[in-house]
Amino acid sequence: MSVIHAATYHWTVEEYEKLNGAGIFTENDRVELLNGEIIVRSPIGYRHAQAVRRLTKFFVKAARARYELDPQNPFVLDERSEPQPDILLVDPKVEALRRHPRPDEIFLVIEVSETTVRYDREDKRPAYARNGIREYWLLNLEDNVLEVYRDAVGVNYADARVLGPDEFVAPLAFPDAQLRVGDFLP
Repeated sequence: MSVIHAATYHWTVEEYEKLNGAGIFTENDRVELLNGEIIVRSPIGYRHAQAVRRLTKFFVKAARARYELDPQNPFVLDERSEPQPDILLVDPKVEALRRHPRPDEIFLVIEVSETTVRYDREDKRPAYARNGIREYWLLNLEDNVLEVYRDAVGVNYADARVLGPDEFVAPLAFPDAQLRVGDFLP
């Protein structure tokens, strides 16, 4: 007996935006588009919210007009993906363009993950690498570590490190914005 898999429809960013504009989704709907699929995102728990708040405060203070901090807002990854990561460090010129940022305008993407580590690592990380996201951090609240991915090659990153609470890291684009991982783990 053969198994027949049903075909699924893969949305484009343009179609997804039209759904949003038609009121299909509200601001309370936690959805994002990744690889043509509309993903229902998990509710934000206390630890997740606290980590995002701490990261936001840190990166606002470190910005000095070098980048825009864009927390929990979408960017256009490719024609079939418009993810909404927890933190984006974006080229300040993007604001004048009146559109969502693109990969070449992003310095750093950070996902904070309490219940979605597998999705953020196995689905988002390859999509980010494939589209040239320079640097991707996954603040893994399950294991209380920061996964740092740099130097995109194909669907992976050549430089991948896992940092514990007492270790320090800074974005490649802003080496003076050094942070201690444990300061962002609630």
